[in-house]
Amino acid sequence: MGAPYRIAAGRRKRGLTPPSGTRTLPPKNAQEEAMDVGLMMLFSSYGWDGMKDDQVWAEDIRLARLAADLGFNVLWSAEHHFFDYSFCPDNVQLMTWLAAKCPDIDLGTAAVILPWHDPLRVAEQVAMLDLLCEGRLRFGMGRGLARREFTAFRGTMDESRTRFDEAAPMIVEALRTGFMEGQGPHYPQPRIEIRPRPKYSFDDRIYAVASSEDSVQSCAKLGARMVMFSDRPWQMRMPSIELNRKLHREFHGKEAPGLMIVDFGFCWPDQAEAEEHARQYMYKFVESNFHHYELLGEHFATVKGYDAYAQKAEIAKKSGLGGATDGFMKAAAWGTPDRMLREIEARRALVGDFEMAMSFRFGGIPIDKAEASLRLFAKECLPVLQSWGRPSRVAAE
Repeated sequence: MGAPYRIAAGRRKRGLTPPSGTRTLPPKNAQEEAMDVGLMMLFSSYGWDGMKDDQVWAEDIRLARLAADLGFNVLWSAEHHFFDYSFCPDNVQLMTWLAAKCPDIDLGTAAVILPWHDPLRVAEQVAMLDLLCEGRLRFGMGRGLARREFTAFRGTMDESRTRFDEAAPMIVEALRTGFMEGQGPHYPQPRIEIRPRPKYSFDDRIYAVASSEDSVQSCAKLGARMVMFSDRPWQMRMPSIELNRKLHREFHGKEAPGLMIVDFGFCWPDQAEAEEHARQYMYKFVESNFHHYELLGEHFATVKGYDAYAQKAEIAKKSGLGGATDGFMKAAAWGTPDRMLREIEARRALVGDFEMAMSFRFGGIPIDKAEASLRLFAKECLPVLQSWGRPSRVAAE
């Protein structure tokens, strides 16, 4: 196993406040660049029998504010609607509130689901929030996966690919230039100025969720940082990761930015207890995925642009909940701090540099255990991870 990791704790300088009147963030010094580690908020009640919605939100917010105090780099939130699986219907609004409550941490959407929104309104909301938080927003986009959510919005999954591919570049261009226009079939948009005008460059602050091959291509075209979830062994994800790198070089003539990986972690001082708890809670979380995304259904095979999920559904049918949980356990970060660091280091050796966002509250984890897990991770793992350097980010001119 080798000697355990140890490093003196210390919070990095952030250097995020921009000079007055400029449109770009000041460049960071090389020594300030390090692996970013965020907290992911799910707002889920699946696995907590009888828990009321306000308690769900109170507990996730409690962990988020604790993470900000303990030195995490970013607070992230998914967008989901209507069901116990996850219910944060407006993560931009959430981040606006957190921008005021937590002034020393970045904020991220992972992700805003574009087919459920008008792109002009998204650009306005993002520009306004980024102005209020002085360039601390990391804007992530996705196209959605749950048929139940599309149905409630009176939409169809068949259009999700074309809607995303039409809306995403419109939004990115609006955040870059301050103007939006479009001639596509879904969003014919007369040229209009975004007010308040975007002040800070969004270079290196655009993210896109990508699992299927067409989503990987869309992400590369946008020049976005690819977002993946720790839900299957990382060797299985390498073809998509390499494809993104190849396409990014072809589209932009430079190397792709590192991944952003969303993890579901459980950090505990005793390894045997950690494995027991992690399997219990990850099993319940995998069960919630099966239920919410209808992974045992047949619809993915007939919906345009979801071929990769049809394959995943077939694997789920063959392996069942137990097999899917085994795959999840192989991918996610859990265990003692030392084991978690070694697992993350091994993943980094395989996939290259990446940012990570860790969820500590999922699958019925009691709040006291979630908080203890977060605190132990922050004490023993966070300083080590943040000491792992990565190439310096160059601010836009």
